[in-house]
Amino acid sequence: MPGISYSPDKMLQGRLFSYGNAQRYRLGVNHHHIPVNAPKCPFQSYHRDGAMRTDGNLGGTPTYFPNSRGEWTDQPQLNEPSLELSGAAAHWDHRVDDDHWQQPGDLFRKMNPQQKQMLFDNTARQVGQAAKHIQERHVANCTKADPAYGKGVADALVRFAKGDFGELSSAPVLAAE
Repeated sequence: MPGISYSPDKMLQGRLFSYGNAQRYRLGVNHHHIPVNAPKCPFQSYHRDGAMRTDGNLGGTPTYFPNSRGEWTDQPQLNEPSLELSGAAAHWDHRVDDDHWQQPGDLFRKMNPQQKQMLFDNTARQVGQAAKHIQERHVANCTKADPAYGKGVADALVRFAKGDFGELSSAPVLAAE
């Protein structure tokens, strides 16, 4: 409900943790699905499977974001109101610092050619049977990390589609040389 938020009182914040933790311990992760504990209005969470699941388990709904179906998009109107301290306090928006590509690019650049080829081939085997738009998005993400990474994965996907994959390497490379 807009305008309602958690109290800044430390004792009450401790109870926010301990009450839910007791329910999870006694009844399991899906304690909120048991009819007596269920909220009167519908809500969604990323929780799936497990004991005490009493609904349809979200069916085929993806539980990751971003996804191709536009599920789980942010709804800023439902954010908690800011708490005035010595200025407005609110949640950190992780998208402000939107560099998801530097770290995987750095790791890719540390790999030797054999490790890179294994990465390309393994990625093509895993992504090769996905829908074309998923493959294209994955190649675009790899390209953001390093253009050579994206090209290597794209080339491996083409070889995979043609059936030009040889045997798997017998000994995986575990460490950079």
